[in-house]
Parts: sequence; C-alpha cells; structure tokens
Amino acid sequence: MSDDATGLPSTAVDIAWNVRNGVVKAAEVVEQHLAAIAEREADVHAFNLVLADEARARAAEIDDLVAVGRDPGLLAGVPVALKDNMCTRGIPTTCSSKILDGWKPPYDATVVTRLADAGAVAVGKTNLDEFAMGSSTENSAFGATRNPHDLDRVPGGSSGGSAAAVAARFASVSFGSDTGGSIRQPAALCGVVGVKPTYGAVSRLGLIAFGSSLDQIGPFAHTVADAALALEAISGHDPGDSTSIEQGPLDLTRGLDFGVAGLRVGRITDLPEGASPDVQERLDVAFDALAAAGAEIVDVEVPAFSYGLTAYYLIAPAEASSNLARFDGVRFGLRVDAPDTNSMYMATRTEGFGAEVKRRIMLGTYALSAGYYDAYYGRAQKVRRLIANDFAAAYAKADVLLTPASPTVAFEIGDKASDPLAMY
Repeated sequence: MSDDATGLPSTAVDIAWNVRNGVVKAAEVVEQHLAAIAEREADVHAFNLVLADEARARAAEIDDLVAVGRDPGLLAGVPVALKDNMCTRGIPTTCSSKILDGWKPPYDATVVTRLADAGAVAVGKTNLDEFAMGSSTENSAFGATRNPHDLDRVPGGSSGGSAAAVAARFASVSFGSDTGGSIRQPAALCGVVGVKPTYGAVSRLGLIAFGSSLDQIGPFAHTVADAALALEAISGHDPGDSTSIEQGPLDLTRGLDFGVAGLRVGRITDLPEGASPDVQERLDVAFDALAAAGAEIVDVEVPAFSYGLTAYYLIAPAEASSNLARFDGVRFGLRVDAPDTNSMYMATRTEGFGAEVKRRIMLGTYALSAGYYDAYYGRAQKVRRLIANDFAAAYAKADVLLTPASPTVAFEIGDKASDPLAMY
C-alpha cells in the first residue's frame, strides 16, 4: 500500500519491507512524516516533543546499514511515536506533568530499546492525560490534544496523543500505555487499531508507573498487520521487569490469514446498558460480518462485569497514590523552595500536580488508609477476583468476546471536563 501523494509505502509492514530491501530509503519515509507533522501538528497537538533532528540522524544510520547489506530489523525505517511516559535516555520525559519539568531519564525503557533494535525511527514523544489519568487527553499540563478527524472533539485518553499521531499520519505506528482503557478507547475514538497485550507480555521497565498491577504498553496502527508486527517487536521476556512473562517474543503475523471460520465469538448478554444507539448498531454489524465469515456467535454472561468500574476506581488510584509518592521535589524534576522539608514537599506537589492527579492520589490514599483498607481496597481486590472468574467462565464457552471499546463516539472538547464522574 502506498500514499497517493508521495508514492511511498504507508503501512508499517510495507515501509519495513521496502526499506530492508533498498526499494525506498528510510530518510524519504521520515521526511514524509515530518512534513505531515509540520503541516498539522499545530492544530492537533499530538506531541509534547518532536524529535526531527534525531529522526533524520536515525534514518541515515538505517540507510547506511542497508547499503552495506545488513538487516536493520523488523521495523526498518518505520516512523514511530512514543507516549511521553516511556523513558528516553537524555530526552525529556514529562508524563504531561509540571512535576517532571526538566527531567531527562538516564536510561531507555526496554520498549524504546527494542524498537531501536528493530530499526524503528522515533519521531516524537506524544501528549497524554497527566500521568495517564484521564479519558480525553484534556488533563495535560501542555494543553489538550484534538481528534484529527474533527478538531472540536477529543481523541480519547489517556494515550490520546499516540492515537492522534497515527490517525493524522504523523507516525506509521505509535505506542501507548493502557491501565483501564487508555489504548483501546482512544484507538476507537480515532478510528485506528489499538492493542492492550496480555499483562506481562511486554516489559514495563522504564514505563513511569500509574497502576502497577494494570499498566501495559501496546501499539496503535492503521492496520491489524501493522499492530501485530509492532507488538512482535516489543514483546518477550525482560529480566529487568519482575512481572514479565518468561516467554519469547510473540508470533502474531503468521496467523493473520487464518480467518474466523469456526471461531466462537462471545456476545455478552448482560453487558451494562449505556452504549449509544449508533455504537450498538455498529456492534451488531460486526457480529453479522463475523457470522457471515464463518464464526459461531455464542451468548455468554459476565455477571460481575458491572462492578468493574467501581473496583478499578479504587485499585488504580490506590496504586497511583503509592507510585506517585516518589515525586516529592527531591529526586526528579520540579522543586519549589520552602522554609523546611515538609513545606517543600507540599509546595512542590501542589504546584506540580494537576487537579485530576491530585483527585486520584487523594482517593487512593483514603482507600489505603488505616480503618478503610479492608472496606475499600481489600474489597475491591476481592471483586476483581470475582470479575476474573466470570470472564474465565465466559471464555470456557467462547474463544473471544466482542464488546464496544467506548460507549460513545468521540465527544466534544470540554463536554465532560467539569464532571469527573461523567468522565469516569
């Protein structure tokens, strides 16, 4: 597949093949994407930082490897964008928060290293809801990201910058993190493919933590094939991450042409109401298409599903309150001077964190506090186990489950910003 305007390949699979085989140069592909960024980034604001010089230098290195007969890797010359909560050595990593102002990590996240080893070219660090806490990418210290398809609407969140970067063709593939929908929801709202992998399939070393028992890194792409290739490149065991599954890289692209004949696709009959009529209509169309392609549609129940949101908004903030305690003005980024240490902690965190992050830290701290731990956090973990049991029972009847990724299409910027419960 090629872009009509340039004649250059436009999918990651095609870019990598053409660059590896010397048909096109990585430098050409990078310039194509940097031109797209220059044209529309001011309107979309997908990036916190565009790495134009670094991308050009990296593309030249890849072209040099090809010229001497060496294979640059699975993603040779593919422009990629990185959510700005993944550490990049010597390059600012902000989590879209004032509290990390001026901080440059001394190391790369494992995912960043693996992408470099695969020949990918990083073109920028993408905007996000501060510390990945949000569903619209409006909770950023650097301003909101806009949906490339309609600039009056949100791209989803928290990985809205990564989703928008792919939707606007600023990058062929991008990477985000998903704690409670932060890849899947913006992918849906921006009309691209997004994957949250199995927990532990991708290393989290160098991902700045939000909810450690939930966080996972995954790709955004234009096609399923591109997403599969990208996920192969970043997957596999990492001894530096204690939650990493001890298995080799995933083998996904081999199964792309298997079809769905005989596949048992589960339809959850007790899914909580709330999806808009147009979303429900598209879901029905998807079921019909799968059935026409030979899949078997089976009805399943997940009774505890309706408690998922409640459990999530106790577990994730509790883990966030613990993880974010390290940002105190001593070791990273911003420090606001004050007469004594405790006053400095308070002043730094008051100035450095935005309203949504403060809200979740307070929720989490309350849920973990003496006298409330068992009633809130402990009980939420028990509910989490019940939900997992119900899904296991559903998967005994179905191979996959099909649901909407979001109850609505992309909503207008500001529509839910003043009502945290509506946003949740």
